[in-house]
Amino acid sequence: MVCSPARKLFPAFLLIALATIVTSASAQTTITNIDQMTGWQSCSTCAGAGGAGPTTAHSMAQNQPSPAMDGRSVKFSITGATPYANALWWKQLGRKDAAHNFVFDMYYYIKTPSAAQALEFDVNQTVGGKWYIFGTECVLKGTPHWNVYDPYNRHWVATSVPCKIPTAYKWQHVVLEFHRTSLGKNQFLSVTINGVKSYFNKTYSPKGASSNTLNVAFQMDMNSKAVDYSTWVDKVSLKYW
Repeated sequence: MVCSPARKLFPAFLLIALATIVTSASAQTTITNIDQMTGWQSCSTCAGAGGAGPTTAHSMAQNQPSPAMDGRSVKFSITGATPYANALWWKQLGRKDAAHNFVFDMYYYIKTPSAAQALEFDVNQTVGGKWYIFGTECVLKGTPHWNVYDPYNRHWVATSVPCKIPTAYKWQHVVLEFHRTSLGKNQFLSVTINGVKSYFNKTYSPKGASSNTLNVAFQMDMNSKAVDYSTWVDKVSLKYW
């Protein structure tokens, strides 16, 4: 965060969250190279509206030497003839009940940005009978912008944060910050794209759940013409405390 000589004012909710981050810094844990881990899962139907979307072909290929940031990227692909079909991939990271703060950091590379309707980046935590869905998506059609997910009411909410269409054949760096409040709320803090930070200022209630776990997820949405495309992802990490 860079402040000008004139003191900058922040919303009260953000000051509280930042205070939590500062006081808890010593207890941080970072899981790195999640893209290289085994045990990733995927689906297409569950990625659609209401968890009942169309079935479409999709694949994941790890250890891609190029393009890659560290020599071992993962290639996600979606194909088929159904407009607006989706594919979701996720990696379970185990039970992390004490975690309240999350920083999801990754790079992605796409050759045909026009083929994507949206790209989704999520952190999911289930704890204490609640499912905290920190779902975000960069909507690339119409006026490109970020959506965040309201878990309790089960729908996307458009924000005023713009999501610039990524440059083809160039790595994009995405950092998302979330907070599970002491009152049991989903708090969407910020998104940083290639070093430029924006604040969401959104808080929602979670939905019910019966398990206790933490995972990260990535989703690709096809456009109205169902154009096949791939996205390379690298250096995926999750910091939590």
